[in-house]
Amino acid sequence: MSIPSYPLRGDLKLLVVVEFAVQMKCDSCVEKIRKCLTNVDGISKFDVSLKDESVVLETTLPTSEILEKLESTGCRAVLKGYGGGVCKTAAVAMVGNDCGRADGHIKGVIRFLQLDNDTCVIDGTIDGLEPGKHGIHVYECGDISDGCESLGGHYNPQNTTHGGPLDNAGCRHAGDLGNISANSEGRAVFRFTDSVLKVSDVIGRSVAVTDSEDDLGRGNNAGSLEDGNAGRKIACGIIARSAGLFENTKRICACDGVTLWDERDVPLAGPGRRTAKV
Repeated sequence: MSIPSYPLRGDLKLLVVVEFAVQMKCDSCVEKIRKCLTNVDGISKFDVSLKDESVVLETTLPTSEILEKLESTGCRAVLKGYGGGVCKTAAVAMVGNDCGRADGHIKGVIRFLQLDNDTCVIDGTIDGLEPGKHGIHVYECGDISDGCESLGGHYNPQNTTHGGPLDNAGCRHAGDLGNISANSEGRAVFRFTDSVLKVSDVIGRSVAVTDSEDDLGRGNNAGSLEDGNAGRKIACGIIARSAGLFENTKRICACDGVTLWDERDVPLAGPGRRTAKV
C-alpha cells in the first residue's frame, strides 16, 4: 500500500497511515478483518496481508479504536508503526499516576506524529481518570525522579503566557494542548492536531494530565496565565522517539526474550516483565 501525499495545511482530520501486526492464521481471519474495516467512517483504505500478518490503513480515527475493531474479530493485534505525511518524526509516552509502576490506577498511551512542518497529530487513550475534562500539557523536563512533581513548567521556548491550543504561538506555551474528556467509565480517547508543537522539540521531555479543566488562559487571574488553573498533575510520562511507519521489525526482544505478542500482556519494565504469565 503506497503512502499518500498529504497537504501541508488542512483540517483537524488529516489522515495518517497506521501499521498493525495482527495474528491471522488463515483466509477466514483475513476475511473477518476486511469485513470489520469495510465502510467504517474514518478509514479511507486498508491492506490486509496474511503472509506478513499485518494490516496497514489510512485513518482519521484514534489508534485505540482501530485496535478494538481488529480484536473484535478474535485476532490479537499490536500497533507497530504510525506515520505518513512529508515529515516522519514519531514519539510516544506511556503515562500513569505512578510513573509506569504496575500498581498505578491511571494508565495510558499518548502518541505524537509530525505530519508536516505545521501539523502535529496527538493521539491517545487514558484509563482511570475521573469523568470530565482534564488539562493536558507538554512539560519542560523529562524527569520523573519525583513522580509528576519534577517535570518543571509547561514547555515554553518563547517565554509567553499560558493559552489554548487554538491561540497563535505568541499567545500560548508550545506545550499547551488544551483539554481531554473522560467518559463515565474514566476513559479518555482523543485525536487532535496542533500547529505549534513540534515532535522533534519534545522528545525527551514529558507530557502530563491534570486533575482539573484548563481554562486556556481566560480566567482573568495570575494562575490562569501561568497554567490555566488546571490543578495538580495526576498522570505523566516521558516522551520517547517511537517507530514510524514500517520501521518496527521487532518480533522478539533480545534483552529478555519477550515476544511481540507477549509484550502486550506484561509490564513494560521491572521484574514482573520476565515472570508474568502470558
